[in-house]
Amino acid sequence: VRMALADVEGVGPLRFDLSARRLDVVHEGDQARVTEALDGLGLGAREVESGLAAPGDLRDEPAQERGPLWIALAINAAFFVGELTAGLVSGSMGLVADSLDNLADALVYALSLAAVGGAAARKKQLARYSAYLQGGLAAFGLVEVVRRFVFGDGVPDVATMIVVASLTLLGNVATLLVLRRARGGSPGEAHVEASWIFTSNDVKVNGLVIASALVVWATGSAAPDLIAGALIFVVVANGARRILALSRR
Repeated sequence: VRMALADVEGVGPLRFDLSARRLDVVHEGDQARVTEALDGLGLGAREVESGLAAPGDLRDEPAQERGPLWIALAINAAFFVGELTAGLVSGSMGLVADSLDNLADALVYALSLAAVGGAAARKKQLARYSAYLQGGLAAFGLVEVVRRFVFGDGVPDVATMIVVASLTLLGNVATLLVLRRARGGSPGEAHVEASWIFTSNDVKVNGLVIASALVVWATGSAAPDLIAGALIFVVVANGARRILALSRR
């Protein structure tokens, strides 16, 4: 949404309420350009009400939004490095793919930091770079999954998979709690609500890795781990595709 409106002249502060699916746009000039930009996202945007902005609505987003985002970025980046290392050592594609999911979240938080101020061209450039990185890593991961299916590479270490995926799950929950505490648990705050969405998805991914580890243990086959890794790589690649498409608008 931010990138879609970044090129519209006269657009000022944006106020998000994700739980109510509402966006307040403070702007000058023709409202039709704002509506057209939002329609292009295909999210079913429609005008609810319009009116003159109050003086308080003209203030831009507070700098304190950066603090929680930096914390979330640091946690996800740390778990990306740790889980990637564990995945390579244990031979688990599920852990490698899960680490990439953490990297994807870290990149989203980095883009959110860039969105708190900054030029539209720079935001879109950063978005393209992040999409290329995510897509490239996801493509490499899918090729590696196919290679291991064809040639085999041994059974991954189940204990490492379960322990690391469980720790990452706790890290994702910690990210959510830190963000909520930093924002005072404000309902409807965009970044808090977004963190809920990210965390719920990450918990599902962590659960998938743990479940695949149990199936690997029960069957003695590496196939469940490879399937889990492939599914996660596909999800990350699709996210990269969507970011890239939006950044090119």
